[in-house]
Amino acid sequence: MLKNILKDRNIILASGSPRRQKFFTDLDLDFTIQLKEVEEVYPDHLKAEEISDYLAKLKANAFTDLHPKDILITSDTIVWYNNKALGKPKNLMEASKMIHTLSGDTHEVITSVCFKMTNQTIVVHQTTKVTFKELSREEIEYYVQTYKPLDKAGAYGIQEWIGFIGISCIKGSHFNVMGLPTHLVYETLKELA
Repeated sequence: MLKNILKDRNIILASGSPRRQKFFTDLDLDFTIQLKEVEEVYPDHLKAEEISDYLAKLKANAFTDLHPKDILITSDTIVWYNNKALGKPKNLMEASKMIHTLSGDTHEVITSVCFKMTNQTIVVHQTTKVTFKELSREEIEYYVQTYKPLDKAGAYGIQEWIGFIGISCIKGSHFNVMGLPTHLVYETLKELA
């Protein structure tokens, strides 16, 4: 349905994330992938969704050669816990520490999505509350050693083993925690069409 509405537009997904690419395929959208290197640094005074909004927009601003039919889509996901942003861990030790910190408590996963066209830029975001059970050291180490936590905000993927065994409660969009608030993307694209 959305594919027909957008048939005269070029959807460009600026994301190397296989999860986000799969979401766009599963939303039945025709799109191309274009990537540009961006240093993901944000001002210290920003909090929660201000950070992910800023980074999603920063990624979009790297593209300066859009055509009138283009809709460029960028996004960024952070984990917000104890008034602090947890991004992607630098190594396995940091990944273990991050998961240990989140264990037995609730955190927020915030994903911002930026839609950039030649004449306007729109940023939307979604927040989901996720509660982990008290995870044992063995469970954390097994996950960190077996899976790939280094490319994920907060060092975990809800769609992986740790999500199956460790998450006791989720309030909000499950897909948002995976990296894309799909319902929000769908509604925004409908409005833009």
